[in-house]
Amino acid sequence: MSTTYVQPAREAPLADHRSLNALLFRKLMPLLVLAYVISFLDRTNIALAKSHIAVDLGISAAAYGLGAGLFFLSYALLEVPSNLIMHRVGARFWITRIMVTWGLLSAGMAFVSGETSFYVMRLLLGAAEAGLFPGVMLYLTYWFGRKERARATGYFLLGVCIANILSGPLGGALLQMDGVLGWRGWQWMFVLEGLPAVAFAFVVWKKLPDGPASATWLSPEEAREVERRLAAEQAEEASAGHVGHSFRGCLADRQIWLAIFVYFCHQISIYTVIFFLPGIIGTYGKLSPLQVGMLNSLPWIAAALGAATLPRLASNPRRCRRMLVAGLAVMSAGLLLAAYAGPVVAMVGFSLTASMFFVVQSVIFLFPSSRLAGVALAGGLALVNTCGLVGGFIGPSVMGVIEQATGSTRNGLIIIAGMLVLAALASMRLRQGQERGAA
Repeated sequence: MSTTYVQPAREAPLADHRSLNALLFRKLMPLLVLAYVISFLDRTNIALAKSHIAVDLGISAAAYGLGAGLFFLSYALLEVPSNLIMHRVGARFWITRIMVTWGLLSAGMAFVSGETSFYVMRLLLGAAEAGLFPGVMLYLTYWFGRKERARATGYFLLGVCIANILSGPLGGALLQMDGVLGWRGWQWMFVLEGLPAVAFAFVVWKKLPDGPASATWLSPEEAREVERRLAAEQAEEASAGHVGHSFRGCLADRQIWLAIFVYFCHQISIYTVIFFLPGIIGTYGKLSPLQVGMLNSLPWIAAALGAATLPRLASNPRRCRRMLVAGLAVMSAGLLLAAYAGPVVAMVGFSLTASMFFVVQSVIFLFPSSRLAGVALAGGLALVNTCGLVGGFIGPSVMGVIEQATGSTRNGLIIIAGMLVLAALASMRLRQGQERGAA
């Protein structure tokens, strides 16, 4: 008789847990993913405009690489204060503010007239968007436990894949508006891709709750259950003595800096590919802007498949580490293939690399987030992303210099492949909060 009553008592909470998580994913992730799609369209659309602004404005390959990277310099410098502000004022207000300012500045790229204005606008755009990614990483900790966060992060990073899949055909089509009302095609592209961020900001303001307690689509019992689960997990980690609660403690944690190094190498690779792949494809033959855009979408389809399927397998610290090592090794191999092969095989190499971009990125943040809490969590996640995004500045800047000096991107791809090997070796030493043997 006892089994008749005990079995349902065990299964009901599990069913409730799954249905509650499904509700959270359904209500939150579409908003966050769409916001990230728009942000990536706006930060990376200069990749398609590269050859056009070179002709119209005289911007060289080195100047283009520097301008592409400057976005990440101001972005990185303002991430930690941005996340600390969001922790204080709430996600709804702060993410709305970010979207309005970056949308207006992205549209303002249409009025760039030379290298100086190009640099200034890229710096301002980075400052405006600063805090979006680490802010969302922090926001996910308000809703999801450790096991669900990797999956949520993977879904969020799908926004990058979707943006890059759409940006090629969309940007290619907009570039062909050259001459309409006296404007260049690249000017139309910046304006028509920038203003949707402003419009969507109002949707975020209406629909995005600051946390479980303010979510109108959760019952009071459900909101308390979400908060109870997260508090229990945090208490468990704190009782094990592995969670730091001060930002100063975060700075002294060698594991945080190890995660930063791995993320730094990862970001160098992803943003170099984002900003230079359309130009590399353009060297494969006489292709129209639309054809270049279509081919540029192929690696991002592979990236979307990886982000949608693999992060959910990171269910424990050992699997997380194995996925990091394997993912970084695959990225390195793909870039070497792209550096030495002909056009068709090179596209396979780029697709292989891209397939692991967001598998690696969604797993990396599980390591620092397992060791931090409270203000340290807000500042620590921003610190990891800030230092990592310095790679977003260095990668395109160095690649631009290499391309201008040698007329080819091959040497740059080889250097990045070597850095990814170093990152794979370093990731073997990463530990999550509850693991022993931390470096």
